[in-house]
Amino acid sequence: MEEIHIVWFKRDLRLHDHAPLSEAVKRGRVLPLYIIEPDLWAQPDMSGRQYAFLVECLEELKFALKQLGQNLTVRVGDAPTILSELHSETGFKTLWSHQETWNAWSFDRDKKVSNFCAIHHIRWIEPRQFGVIRKMPTRFGWARQWDEQMATPQRIIPTHFQTVATESHNIPSIETLNIAADPCPKRQHGGRATGLKELKSFLHARGEYYQKKMSSPVSAYESCSRISPYVSFGAISMKEVYQSTQNRISDLRQMPKTDRGKWPGAMRAFLGRLHWHCHFIQKLEDQPDIEFQNMHRDYDGLREDNFNISFFNAYCNGRTGYPIVDASMRALRSTGWLNFRMRAMLVSFASYHLWLHWRETSLFLARQFVDYEPGIHYCQHQMQSGVTGINSIRIYSPVKQGMDQDPNGTFIKRWIPELRDVNPEVLHRLDCLHDLAPAYPKPIVNEKTSRLAAADKIYAIRSTSSHVEKADIVLKKHGSRKSNVSQKLRKHTRKNKKSLPDERQKEFPF
Repeated sequence: MEEIHIVWFKRDLRLHDHAPLSEAVKRGRVLPLYIIEPDLWAQPDMSGRQYAFLVECLEELKFALKQLGQNLTVRVGDAPTILSELHSETGFKTLWSHQETWNAWSFDRDKKVSNFCAIHHIRWIEPRQFGVIRKMPTRFGWARQWDEQMATPQRIIPTHFQTVATESHNIPSIETLNIAADPCPKRQHGGRATGLKELKSFLHARGEYYQKKMSSPVSAYESCSRISPYVSFGAISMKEVYQSTQNRISDLRQMPKTDRGKWPGAMRAFLGRLHWHCHFIQKLEDQPDIEFQNMHRDYDGLREDNFNISFFNAYCNGRTGYPIVDASMRALRSTGWLNFRMRAMLVSFASYHLWLHWRETSLFLARQFVDYEPGIHYCQHQMQSGVTGINSIRIYSPVKQGMDQDPNGTFIKRWIPELRDVNPEVLHRLDCLHDLAPAYPKPIVNEKTSRLAAADKIYAIRSTSSHVEKADIVLKKHGSRKSNVSQKLRKHTRKNKKSLPDERQKEFPF
């Protein structure tokens, strides 16, 4: 009998370009495994919409394996216990899975699995899935290694398995796992086939005006790639997205310039976002407590004791009295997705105008995003809340954002029925909006007063002598290495302690 290898699928729900699977198949009998972990789904950053998307991905993965004469073994429970049971049943000696940089719960679980493997003399082999590198001594060379990894050939789907028969559980329902009801009627459907369809349509039909249209919620739902949940759950791999984009760029270069339109710029911009996807996850890999703690510790205590529950509830329910904020929140709750500019505005409004701590806001928004990716999510929340110490303070004006990104009120009226009869010319006039639409709430804070009060508190910390020294430490650990921002940080701060150079902020998510 050949050795048994368990391939533990985690957030890599595909057969194509799956290094653990393709390597395990070469070495012996393979048992494909997915563990549904009730304790994971009880965490405060997890939600029913995410679980529903996961189930759709799992069902498609099961079908793909069935086509190859193999079964996906599904077990329900905690990973060390499930692996211990399978070890007793099969005597497996090797466990394969992709490296995972995810939330703190999964990090602690992997430490327990590692301990189990050590005790039972099981080899746990974890190839990289993203361009995230473990135990990096420095960020220098990171971008080059990312490029090299993404350029390597994609793994093809194995055509033959030596099977292992074992018991498989049914995929439990949301109710069985006690996950809170979470209606998301316009959520994207999970699974690899849908993800590939979205990628193809973006690269060849929808994406030409990506740079111009990604900021406005009116156009972003159509013009952005919309592949982020499929990458987050691993239904499609980052490498195949990258190489598909590079192939599209090569094809465009063969076309006459007059036929290329805006496509070359759009594709270059999209490639940049792929790099930044892993750039942010690398921060969490290097410093896991980013999920809980401010990157720059001078901001500790700034908002912790001033949590306003009535503001928070109004914010979560899209009832703040600021149309673009409320429309964005209602759209997110209904679709599970939102373009980056509106994501940034939501966090900015909560952190500055409402003075809510980013941690509470981040947990609520994590549950809304089907494409929730902790490394990106918490880094972006800290950036938009002004607590990294290395990013410019950006306090988005919700009135200006509404006028700039939805001047005719197309998006606002779609998601706020109370305002559908309001003339677009006065839709952004907060002084009279409630009188014209009494069912819509008055603004819960004064925009200018709350913005200036927040700015004063943030800049008071930035003006201290210790701030720049600690910011430099953060920058050395997490900053981009494409420019010498550290020297700029010192020089610029000496001239103007209220303004710090950007650590390459840009509109990021897909």
